[in-house]
Amino acid sequence: MTGRLYGVGLGPGDPSLMTLRAAEVIAQADVVAYHSARHGRSLARSIAARHIREDHIEELLKYPITVETTDHPGGYRGALNDFYEEAAARLAAHLDAGRTVAVLAEGDPLFYGSYQHMHKRLAHRYETEVVPGVTSVSAAAARLGEPLCEAEEVLTIIPGTLPEEELTARLASTDSAVVMKLGRTFPTVRRALERAGRLEDARYVERATMAGERTAPLGEVDAESVPYFSVAVLPSRVDAEPVDRRAAGGEVVVVGTGPAGPLWLTPESRGALASADDLVGYTTYLERVPLRAGQRRHGSDNKVESERAVFALDLARRGRRVAVVSGGDPGVFAMATAVLEAASAEPYADVPVRVLPGVTAANAAAAKAGAPLGHDYATISLSDRLKPWDVIAGRLRAAAEADLVLALYNPGSRSRTWQVGQARDLLVELRSPKTPVVVARDVGGPEESVRIVALADLDPAEVDMRTLLLVGSSQTQVVRRGSGQEIAWTPRRYPED
Repeated sequence: MTGRLYGVGLGPGDPSLMTLRAAEVIAQADVVAYHSARHGRSLARSIAARHIREDHIEELLKYPITVETTDHPGGYRGALNDFYEEAAARLAAHLDAGRTVAVLAEGDPLFYGSYQHMHKRLAHRYETEVVPGVTSVSAAAARLGEPLCEAEEVLTIIPGTLPEEELTARLASTDSAVVMKLGRTFPTVRRALERAGRLEDARYVERATMAGERTAPLGEVDAESVPYFSVAVLPSRVDAEPVDRRAAGGEVVVVGTGPAGPLWLTPESRGALASADDLVGYTTYLERVPLRAGQRRHGSDNKVESERAVFALDLARRGRRVAVVSGGDPGVFAMATAVLEAASAEPYADVPVRVLPGVTAANAAAAKAGAPLGHDYATISLSDRLKPWDVIAGRLRAAAEADLVLALYNPGSRSRTWQVGQARDLLVELRSPKTPVVVARDVGGPEESVRIVALADLDPAEVDMRTLLLVGSSQTQVVRRGSGQEIAWTPRRYPED
């Protein structure tokens, strides 16, 4: 009869934070195993020392390398994989002999722990129990005495070993975060926090619950003093003390939310929305943004763009951090122009303004249909509310004569019902009536519909303000694939005369 395998979580370092179950398992085990670096000292063993008996068989699983280079033919990963295989074989020999094996793990065994490599190799072969432990994440939050996340906030656990760009994106887009594995990664993590605009909120916790424990604002920590057993923490934003930015001045960030909901948001945009004091925008677009405690919302009608821009700039002059929420990409028939136009005049010339890109409707619709924008294309709004129809017709004619694919925004609404028909009739004079047209409605939304029709068959009655039209060029192809799906694509090569 084979023995039983235990993965025993020991908590963050203080032996008194071990669970009763962890102590029971160690007491009943025949073999106690633990990992260490090449120096042979095991933190896990030191935590559990009072529970280890003289008659315990001890298995020290010593890593051949930690962060240094290796001449192993498989590189760093290959060297570690060989070590894990050898260590698992040593434990399997005890289990096959009927001995109970307890593998000690700091924190929780399945949370960035060494035990998990034994678990993956042995748990399917032997009866196994994992004893959870208090993680360093919970210990750090407890030592800071600050809530980690509350209500609908999202907590992100991030290894500091990620590339700086990835760290920055994840830190910008989350509510709360804990960055693990600092030490040599600390300078990169600090830069990422600063680039994400979160350094001011970041806290540092070193050796939580252990001797030598230290906490501090992360921005004040000397990189040379940071050990591996430390974490960076972004606590909950709920009920955080408001920051008075009047001395430094506020700012306006124009944020593109993409064509629909959160799946279309970039990490940078998500972070700007989360960190804003005020959200300003068309009410429909504001509803796409999650509610956050302490954040003010200022919704308005879709036809007051100039007034909305001035309102946002006035808030920023009073030291507020303002996000102007725009659908799609804010620079494509959206709010960026209105904000920048107002910001170019007195008294707003000194108010900082940033524009963050979003997925525009043309690109979203094209991706759903295939690749109709694969070659040169023109983007034209059919709305004659801000420019005369004669201008629109002239641009349609010029683009059609140039054989460009057309992305037609704002094709129709309840008050504009004839423009689509006029555009279709004009284009039929210059292009084949069989030219493919992608009719994309509510892309990314619950009523999404993407169809491909011939230009002559385009029905204006099926087009509304939530619809975007992509009119192909003479080269645009429509193919029905084996699954029955119909796709449109425009070749990147243009035929020679």
